[in-house]
Amino acid sequence: MSFFEDFQASLEPLPNILQRKYALLRDLDKSLQGIQRQNEQRCLQEIEEFKEGIKSANVAPGTSLNKFSDEAQDEQKHAIRIADEKVALAVQAYDLVDAHIQQLDQYLKKFEEQRREKETVAAAGTPGLNPDGNGKPVKEGGRGGRKKSRLAAAAAAATAAANPPSMDLDLPVDPNEPTYCFCNQVSYGEMVACDNPDCKIEWFHYGCVGLKEQPKGKWYCSECSGMQKRRKGK
Repeated sequence: MSFFEDFQASLEPLPNILQRKYALLRDLDKSLQGIQRQNEQRCLQEIEEFKEGIKSANVAPGTSLNKFSDEAQDEQKHAIRIADEKVALAVQAYDLVDAHIQQLDQYLKKFEEQRREKETVAAAGTPGLNPDGNGKPVKEGGRGGRKKSRLAAAAAAATAAANPPSMDLDLPVDPNEPTYCFCNQVSYGEMVACDNPDCKIEWFHYGCVGLKEQPKGKWYCSECSGMQKRRKGK
């Protein structure tokens, strides 16, 4: 089994695993909200009872309510335990996705090394000829195919789709993840590559460059396009 097939096999159960964790998070969140409402009502009731005690002279006016009842404090401790469980589940989900992202990065690195090796071997041999036999070397396919979304971007989009919109886990962003585009953000959604091989940025989000679908033919970012126009003007 190749590295890619192994990665694909490990990726298949990921959506179901995440779905189960998110379902458990929703259940914990629902339980936490119920306990918080119950505790809030209990505390308000105890405060009102304390006020009534002062009015009826059962409690001295100078006395203060130092603490709530044991039941109210137990509910607060229970709420804290549930909140800790939610945090632990969120960390597990993040670590699980991050592990797959790192595994994918390793595959892409290995794939890039293999591609460079093939290009080196091809460059050492005799260049191919055009079908018309004019003797000119065959031009490489170029970067047009790279306009499709990167695998990492697709994986990130699939992970985002699996996350229910009603839940905000506020997970941390991996500081080692590379950034792209004019916005200097990580890869997400649909992305397009500039066809200038010397482009400093290379990858761009559709929304940042005003695209709604994959461009036809070659596409250049605004910086590279302006540079080409200046060169033609000289």
